[in-house]
Amino acid sequence: MMEIPKDVEIEANGSLIVVKGKNGKIERSFSGRGLKIERKGDKIEVTGGDGGNMLARTVEAHIKNMFRGVTEGFSRKLQVVHSHFPISVEVKGDKVFIKNFIGEKRPRVAKIVKDTKVEVKGVEVFVSGPDKEAVGQTAANIYSATKIRGKDSRVFQDGIYLIE
Repeated sequence: MMEIPKDVEIEANGSLIVVKGKNGKIERSFSGRGLKIERKGDKIEVTGGDGGNMLARTVEAHIKNMFRGVTEGFSRKLQVVHSHFPISVEVKGDKVFIKNFIGEKRPRVAKIVKDTKVEVKGVEVFVSGPDKEAVGQTAANIYSATKIRGKDSRVFQDGIYLIE
């Protein structure tokens, strides 16, 4: 059993959990494996499952991350590094466009996942949102979009790297 924070609303319908707070809303399904998620007053209980106690504790950790996400939020900070060609980064809708990367004519594109917000301030890119996994995946998408293939990585160190 774990306590539900005061500033968080939670709905538990079988395996679907919806958590709402000041930073937004997160929905997540923990289906299968015989898990049982119940709300008992101001507490939530996760029991059972084919994985037994270990699976229940893992789901509890995910729910705690959901609580933290809707109250405090999660963030990552990336930095644009270039030595050959100046790189420009801009956000349009649910995509991040990386222009003039190592002199390429076409921009490289990274997908923004779910409710994640991306801000570009000079050479720093800030990724934030309520869902820990979506924030991490968006940061990874931006980093992966600037991978250099077919060139010596010791010479071409241009890219967008995670710094915090």
